[in-house]
Amino acid sequence: MVRFDLSLEELRNYRPDVPEPQDFDVFWERTLAEARSLRRPVQITPVDTPLTGIRVFDVTFSGFAGEPIRAWLLVPAHASEPLPVVVEYIGYGGGRGLPYDRLLWASSGFAHFVMDTRGQGSVWGNGGHTADPHGSAPSSPGFFTRGIDHQDNYYYRRVFTDAVRAVDTVRELAQIDPARVVAAGMSQGGGIALAAAALSSDLLAVLSDVPFLCNFERAVGLTGRDPYQELVRYLAVHRGAEVQAFRTLSYFDGVAMARRAKAPSLFSVALHDPICPPSTVFAAHNAYGGESQIRIYPFNEHEGGQMHHWGEQADFLRGLET
Repeated sequence: MVRFDLSLEELRNYRPDVPEPQDFDVFWERTLAEARSLRRPVQITPVDTPLTGIRVFDVTFSGFAGEPIRAWLLVPAHASEPLPVVVEYIGYGGGRGLPYDRLLWASSGFAHFVMDTRGQGSVWGNGGHTADPHGSAPSSPGFFTRGIDHQDNYYYRRVFTDAVRAVDTVRELAQIDPARVVAAGMSQGGGIALAAAALSSDLLAVLSDVPFLCNFERAVGLTGRDPYQELVRYLAVHRGAEVQAFRTLSYFDGVAMARRAKAPSLFSVALHDPICPPSTVFAAHNAYGGESQIRIYPFNEHEGGQMHHWGEQADFLRGLET
């Protein structure tokens, strides 16, 4: 894959005019108030595993509309509590998988809360366990256009609400220090982490790795890859629906979310990324409302820095803890 986006100097200065609806904040205040009013007690069940250094809990909490969302909680077996926690959101098509899939944070002294993404978990990895009981108007195969006919119906309204409720939930758990909550994710998870940061208060940090769901209009016009191409296929059939589609998306754009986020953040970007174009990542990073750093991987595609970047994230959090 050759580089197809702006030069690095242009990327560092890229600040597009990403429009926001006038009722953006009211929309999200209403959405979250409704979800919180329907919350039920958290269910947390110890899980017997072969792991000797990590305790595992199967968690069910109330997300959008009070609906049950599954998660794993992994806790260092011999660490003093309460602990800082990394709340992780998963990439497109994946689910929370198995508790053995993600051991690094709990092996490094953090609690680790891995949220299932409703309706996903059947494309890669080891599966998901959370249904999305909502139907939608006609949509392109995938998740990106589900309910795009109106912001109240849009799929990511439910997912972003689940993400905020995950932050609410970990703050209720005895194992967790509520003042040290980190929102983290890669690709779709990175976009969800930005939403969680914008719509939750007083996070310790945000780790947004090659984020999806940013600067929608540019992304859809620039890349020929899914998931953004799901919208292209939808609009190729639903001619004339683009105004409403992009109005719906304006309530969910990672650039608008980044403007509202305040916690220290670490982004990553890959300059050969054909799925989440570099300019869309820089658009969110450059708009970020708090202190923000970015790690650049000049010769990588959407895989980004992988374990090299996890090391950067771990160092970043250690710096905040000291």
